[in-house]
Amino acid sequence: MEEKKSTPVDVLFAKPLFHWWQGLEEDRASRAVLQRCETLDAVTLSDAYQRFYRYMLACGWPENANDWQRDKLAAIAGLLAHVKTDDTQRLPIKMSELAGDKPLVSELRFRDLLKVETTDDLFISLRRVLPLIGHQASIEQLAHDVYWWNDDIKKQWAYSYRWPAKPAA
Repeated sequence: MEEKKSTPVDVLFAKPLFHWWQGLEEDRASRAVLQRCETLDAVTLSDAYQRFYRYMLACGWPENANDWQRDKLAAIAGLLAHVKTDDTQRLPIKMSELAGDKPLVSELRFRDLLKVETTDDLFISLRRVLPLIGHQASIEQLAHDVYWWNDDIKKQWAYSYRWPAKPAA
């Protein structure tokens, strides 16, 4: 059995990310700046993100991180600014909770989310989903899944989403 690789957002940076996220409650200006960012470029170029990035460097984030790793970190910071409540449920389970007789995130929207390939598109899609689920997400799980977004994570999400049963014809 293959051992899971450790990543910057898994073990080493889970606590600093959570601590930073908690600080957004008092640093409402930074939260507001990040919430207004509609693209990953806007997040990266914001002063709020640059302060976060320096904080993560001080916590040990590698200065020589690849561009894709920096983009992942920017997406994580931008998305965490939209999370108001740390929830223990995985995102796909939260998305499939029912509001009346329909899931909070429709099957169509969820399927479209699973087709997302780039970090930019993932950021935009999840930014639109978070209000639908009441701005609730597991901080650690969101960071992990955004950082590792790939076919394996997509499959895990597909298995976790509670697909509504279709009535027999």
